[in-house]
Amino acid sequence: MRPLTLLLAALALQAQSPADLEAVVTTDAGVFRFAFHPAKAPKHVDQFLARARQGYFNGSAFFRVVPYGIIQGGDPLLKSPKTPRNLWGTGGLNLLPDEFSDLKHERGTVSTVRIPGKPNSGGAQFFVCIGPQTALDGKFSAFGHVTEGMDVVEKISQSPAGPDNLTTQPVKILSVTIEPKKVEPFLSATPAELARTVELKTTLGSLKIALEPSWAPEHVRNFLKLTASGWLNHTPFHRIVPGFVVQGGMAPGRSHPADRWVRNLKGEFHPDRKHLRGIVSMARGDHPDSASTSFFLMLGDAPHLDGQYSAFGRIVEGLEVLAALEKEPVNGETPQRPLLLLEATILP
Repeated sequence: MRPLTLLLAALALQAQSPADLEAVVTTDAGVFRFAFHPAKAPKHVDQFLARARQGYFNGSAFFRVVPYGIIQGGDPLLKSPKTPRNLWGTGGLNLLPDEFSDLKHERGTVSTVRIPGKPNSGGAQFFVCIGPQTALDGKFSAFGHVTEGMDVVEKISQSPAGPDNLTTQPVKILSVTIEPKKVEPFLSATPAELARTVELKTTLGSLKIALEPSWAPEHVRNFLKLTASGWLNHTPFHRIVPGFVVQGGMAPGRSHPADRWVRNLKGEFHPDRKHLRGIVSMARGDHPDSASTSFFLMLGDAPHLDGQYSAFGRIVEGLEVLAALEKEPVNGETPQRPLLLLEATILP
């Protein structure tokens, strides 16, 4: 990119609302991203953006950790490997007035470090919560929340540390950059734009699903989002009940960049939609509005599901793959070997 183009791009980025931006924190343990809450702590957000753009945090480190509790970083003194341990955490303070709000210090909250007991002593140092820290609510200025990479934050929190919670070896912050917030796929798509076909490449072959937004538009939108973001790729078919369903779309314990967009859906129970062989519908828990990522392929007619589960598509090609899945050996309802959804693709 040419220098003038780079300058124009940088100016355009700075002109964006802080609510539309994210910090990208690259460490030697991995990368995580967090978004901002300018309405709750405008001075803290503005300061962080300005310092990040100046490269202030680059070369610093996360130096204080509580396993699965918090990680703390941003002290400019940590840029020097010669800074004695007794000075870790003493730099970059006394810069900002407090901006306490109703934001809770829960999993993923990003907040500003301050000197205990001293009002208006916050500054450049910040911490990230891995678990709820209710004792900190209303006492520290929360200004962001992690949108991707909580697994990296957790990993940093497990760094070896002494009784004072200072790490044996600081986790380097290689860079903090500012980028536009990622946009959720298909968030504003029209019903016509939702009428797509998705190909599922599985361990046993490929099948194609015609999505039906007239049946369940928000479930179709959700499935397209999971497909476009790659969330569904390499997830298992974990349940097979011959004559009933093949179920997939779950990934417990896995961290994915699109996790930020996973949420429960309100049930869309079309009164005339029947659960017949080849229909694709969303799995859910006991609550009718608890569907999120797990879906099932119908192997037989199941009228007891009609009006209770949100059917959103139908298999239009690859019924022989559905038949092959149905024949797989199982232990109870669990396949005896891994059966994967290798890749989900939206067809032109």
